[in-house]
Amino acid sequence: MAEEPNEYGNADDAEIDVEALLLQARGRDRCYRLAAYRFVLSEGIEFTMRVHLGIPRGEYRHLTGRELAEGLRELALREFGPLAYDVWQWWGVTTTRDWGEIVFNMIAVGLLNANEDDHPEDFDDIYDVREALSPANVR
Repeated sequence: MAEEPNEYGNADDAEIDVEALLLQARGRDRCYRLAAYRFVLSEGIEFTMRVHLGIPRGEYRHLTGRELAEGLRELALREFGPLAYDVWQWWGVTTTRDWGEIVFNMIAVGLLNANEDDHPEDFDDIYDVREALSPANVR
């Protein structure tokens, strides 16, 4: 007997079409480029856990908005160097709150999970993006 599809059109044990869900998330707010969503989902969360916070492989825990925003900053400086601010600006990310909007768009389509106490506002004013991604911060 086939399982009933969930609210995203998938049976619980079915393969998740991540790309389709990323497109749905982006469709919720088109001011952010798809690359920003991929940055969070494909690299940002794992980097934040493993490198930024030092959580061992195989262990997982909830990330706060602050932790994720700081991890994304560190990853951007490593990957894009002095161009990090330009890349984020091209993606539509000019404040840390933008990361909150992106994350909550992914939560809305089932790509990420949140606790009851999580809100996009958790990403507000964590750092000034231009200053935090300045070439002087590249190591």
